[in-house]
Amino acid sequence: MLSPRRAASIRIHPDLLWSLAFAIGLASCERPGEVEAQAPREVPPPPVVVFAVEARDVDLLREYVARTEADDSVEIRARVEAVLQEMSFEEGRRVQKDQVLYRLDQRTYAANREAAQAQLARAKADLELAEKQVSVRVAEADVEQARAQQKKAEQDVARLEPLAAKQAVPQQDLDTARAALEVAVATVKAKEAVLTNAQIVEDVAKKQAAAAVSSAEAALALAELDVEYCTLKSPMDGLIGRSEVSVGNLVGRGETTLLATLDSVDPMLVLFAIGEAELLSLQARRTPGSERTELEMELSLADGSLHPQKGRFRTAERALGLETGTMQVIAEFPNPEGKLRPGQFGRVRTSTETKKGVLLVPQRAVIEQQGARAVLVVGADNKVVMRSIVTAERWNEFFVVTEGVAAGDRVVIEGQLKARPGMTVKIVDGKAQTPAGS
Repeated sequence: MLSPRRAASIRIHPDLLWSLAFAIGLASCERPGEVEAQAPREVPPPPVVVFAVEARDVDLLREYVARTEADDSVEIRARVEAVLQEMSFEEGRRVQKDQVLYRLDQRTYAANREAAQAQLARAKADLELAEKQVSVRVAEADVEQARAQQKKAEQDVARLEPLAAKQAVPQQDLDTARAALEVAVATVKAKEAVLTNAQIVEDVAKKQAAAAVSSAEAALALAELDVEYCTLKSPMDGLIGRSEVSVGNLVGRGETTLLATLDSVDPMLVLFAIGEAELLSLQARRTPGSERTELEMELSLADGSLHPQKGRFRTAERALGLETGTMQVIAEFPNPEGKLRPGQFGRVRTSTETKKGVLLVPQRAVIEQQGARAVLVVGADNKVVMRSIVTAERWNEFFVVTEGVAAGDRVVIEGQLKARPGMTVKIVDGKAQTPAGS
């Protein structure tokens, strides 16, 4: 504090006094409204979009680690010994049924086919000759002639016997006639034996000729097969792998050489294992009287993408594994574009259980906090409350909530960053999430 003497000695410059008076005058001229405008304004409630929790009957989904496998897998093998001349496909690409894959050198087998054709022609000629043989007809004529002579001899004996009894003719004539009859009978028997022998010979000759024709036809069929085996075609539509043999190599020598492997791709089988409890759930969902379980399945691949086609149950193993307590299930997925290949891994998602009256909360409404989950609930007074929840399975884009919310509660799905517990918010219309089928 200045002393009175020191204060009396201080003099203020007139210009300074004028400036101070001017500033005070300006301050006194300000309007009251302008001063009030500089007061802090009230912050409006932040807008949020909410979802009304509801109870629904839902088919709960399960996910299983799965592996793809070809429905059919065929080994393309060389069945004849020949040099590989041509490969007519691109390795690792799809091929069509009856598409030519390989060509082998067929010249040897083509020559064998021509020889077999000639042998068949000869055998047919021999058969025709055997069928035109006349030895049987000649023997038949001889038999008829001998029988006629026998009949004449019988008539001579019959005529001479009464005459000889009356001594009208010499007895010698009758004896001669009887001897001629015996000769005629013996001749008939001999001719009949010749006829029988001729028939046997002709029948055997025909059968031998027919057998030769059959043998020649079989040899020709085998020769044609060998020629056909020199052109290897795809037995089905599928995906062919790498060629195991290069052009120019000898194949089929002493064994059926593996050339390539062909896998079918449409449909593609998907294998996964389910537990005993889930198996019982599947059995409970079967239609009465039906042996099949018609369930739609989804397949997500290793990169997280979803296969565009839905799959269906095909079959399952006959028993549970003793060590794992699981059963392998086989599903099939349409694969018209060939995006799936055998040996891929992914996850199959399907419904194994229907739960009644479960509470659904959108996944985007759930806040993760140190391993726990919570949601922001807007009360009737539009104030925000944070509630911890307990979730179970996922269903589409929703969580099944077992504790923490009730039907009718409004949970915030958009605007969580602006809303805080205890804060009043404004509910606005937005693209609110709705369970499918509601």
